[in-house]
Amino acid sequence: MRARRQHLFIDFEFTMPERNVRMKDFFAEIIEVGIVAVVDDQVTEQFSSFVTPLKFPRLSERCKSFLHISQQQVDKGLSIFELVKKLEQFNKNNYETTIVTWGNMDMKVLRQNCVKAGVAFPLKAAELDLSMEYKRFFGDQNQTGLWKAVQEYGKEGTGRHHRALDDALTTFNIFRLVEKDKRYLEKPEPTTIGDRVDFSKLLNEFA
Repeated sequence: MRARRQHLFIDFEFTMPERNVRMKDFFAEIIEVGIVAVVDDQVTEQFSSFVTPLKFPRLSERCKSFLHISQQQVDKGLSIFELVKKLEQFNKNNYETTIVTWGNMDMKVLRQNCVKAGVAFPLKAAELDLSMEYKRFFGDQNQTGLWKAVQEYGKEGTGRHHRALDDALTTFNIFRLVEKDKRYLEKPEPTTIGDRVDFSKLLNEFA
């Protein structure tokens, strides 16, 4: 029996330092999470939450302005430990799981945050950087931004850019579009005998 397949479309927003300000030992921390879980092509869960930074809890003005996230919102968010427990829940059904992100920073930052917090990386899954898949598929020289990619498909992103759940949903939408195009290219419609033989000419010969 074929194992059920799960795709986790994940997006994180991170802290950032002020411009031209050196902060000793600064590293990016997750402050918002968006997850779209899809099992056998059906959305089974959407999850969104703010996350409280562990090491550098005060957001920079640049971060608040760029992401439109307030200090109060992250102060009321999940801890990194609660976030890890939430992510671990996606392992419980033993599905064949693939994490899909736009770019490779999300998983890099999650791994670093886990190390700094002294907890194990919570996800047992293959990982797919959809931005690289998109680049290879369309032969682009450079990596394309998430919302530029969806606009190149003649679509619009979901909600607001740089909100974690909206970006996760937009990643899911692009994934479906790319997979549809790949199937179309890989499986051309088989020709029928009617496509290969012009029966009108054939009948005229015997008329």
